[in-house]
Amino acid sequence: MRSIALSGLLAATLCSAPWAALAQVTVDTAQGPVTLEGMPQRVAVYDMAALDTITALGVTPAGTIDNILVPALRDVATDAAPVGTLFEPDLEALAGLGPDLVVVGGRSSTQLAAVSQVAPAIDMTLGTDLLADARARIETYGTLFDKTDEAAALTAALDAGLEELRAAADGQGTALIVMTNGPKMSAYGRDSRFGWIFAATGLEEAVPGLDSATHGQAISHEFIAQANPDWLLVVDRGAAIGEDGQGAMETLRSDLVAGTTAWQQDQVIQLDPAAAYISAGGYASTMAVLDQLTQAFAD
Repeated sequence: MRSIALSGLLAATLCSAPWAALAQVTVDTAQGPVTLEGMPQRVAVYDMAALDTITALGVTPAGTIDNILVPALRDVATDAAPVGTLFEPDLEALAGLGPDLVVVGGRSSTQLAAVSQVAPAIDMTLGTDLLADARARIETYGTLFDKTDEAAALTAALDAGLEELRAAADGQGTALIVMTNGPKMSAYGRDSRFGWIFAATGLEEAVPGLDSATHGQAISHEFIAQANPDWLLVVDRGAAIGEDGQGAMETLRSDLVAGTTAWQQDQVIQLDPAAAYISAGGYASTMAVLDQLTQAFAD
């Protein structure tokens, strides 16, 4: 991160900020309740789940990261000024933008103190109960941006999507969630970052008690064969972050995996990599995964 002199620019920004005269509003964040000086007019967003939900509510970001890996979000943020990356915010560009709120979360949460030098900032990291947190974030952003009616509509659509998915997945057996990263494979259980999928579908774990570490439990083809899931749900991390190289299906393909019920019954679902990995918990991303799963179980 470059060392820059912000004091003069920050003083001008803060003095002219439109939110300064508005009533206070308190919002729940990953760091606890935070009181802001009214409804933000110009927001910079360093979290893709937040960007997803905010834009779904009809809020246009003033600034966001340079390289958006989620195609749908790239399209809705075409007019947003680039203000660095998730891991290295460009504080000079951010100060020049003059936001009255900065949103970080997940991968960018460690930059909260840095961006707070420029403007009020909140950490909206999602917890392990992703569905509950996703719903809570919709409500919070709806209050913050005076979009309560829109937030209610999104929540109703999310609940309807969950109900439809649960009905489609009823009686579908067991599942194993696998993330590939080039030639490497990891499995994720009910208590992991992808555990919300078990909660949403009602599917049973093919292997209960998997390591809940952030990067999952390293596995082999033999592991998948022994688990013999009815459904194999696959997240391709390489594809999600735009890397070239070995794809998920190439990594999985082997005689051992080919003998599983999931492979034999054509019940291998390649989840939308960006929606499932980069912007997970954002409204549109969550709906995309729900719709994809519902369609697969209904076929």
